[in-house]
Amino acid sequence: MKDLLLIGIGAGDPRQVTYEAVDALRCASVFFVLDKGDDKDELVRLRMAILQRYRPEGGYRLVPVVDPLRDVQADDYLGAVQHWHRQRAALYARLIEEEIGDGETGAFLLWGEPTLYDSTLRILDLVREQGVTLRLQVIPGISSVQALAARHQVPLNRIGEPLTVLPGRRLAGQGAIDNVVVMLDGQCVFAGLDDPALTIYWGAYLGTEDEVLIAGPLQAVKARILEVRERERARKGWIMDTYLLRREL
Repeated sequence: MKDLLLIGIGAGDPRQVTYEAVDALRCASVFFVLDKGDDKDELVRLRMAILQRYRPEGGYRLVPVVDPLRDVQADDYLGAVQHWHRQRAALYARLIEEEIGDGETGAFLLWGEPTLYDSTLRILDLVREQGVTLRLQVIPGISSVQALAARHQVPLNRIGEPLTVLPGRRLAGQGAIDNVVVMLDGQCVFAGLDDPALTIYWGAYLGTEDEVLIAGPLQAVKARILEVRERERARKGWIMDTYLLRREL
């Protein structure tokens, strides 16, 4: 039986790490650190800063994990993601079996909230299918969705209304948009919307020193968002952004 923690570490600000997460950080003896390539090495550094802040005494091992690449050009999006997850599962199964010794507890530090737009739980289901027995604990974190609403000082939901959360690739087919949070919109689908009643609350690098916020009527600010987004992505080599679209009543 292998002990494993999935620790939500917030959207970027080390102060967003909860007391429960700090307790979990102090219980872990092996940390798996995902390496997504040179253009995203800042994400590794931010994780290291969290460990240095909450585990200054050390006493743990770091195990670098080179994350398999997903084929982002594949025509079959779902098939490509499932293949990527199987690659990750094979890697994670080996690491968990080989790197977590008797009496040790392994941990993944997961950006934001482990149950919202993160694949690790699904991948661990595949790991279990390979015969690896896990005793798993999930520590919730502050998601980018929560951070976005807090930074813009708006409630996510309106009284008696639903809130929809979806990926950018599903936005174009959403139909009427009333109150929608959009994540993973690498194609900037919002720019193609022409509804004059929509307001956008957009944010990138939430919780970090590079945080950028733009809000206003969609038709008035979308060109600015596109300009800022491209500039920042070129400057840093990567971007994490999300936004809330809301129809004004």
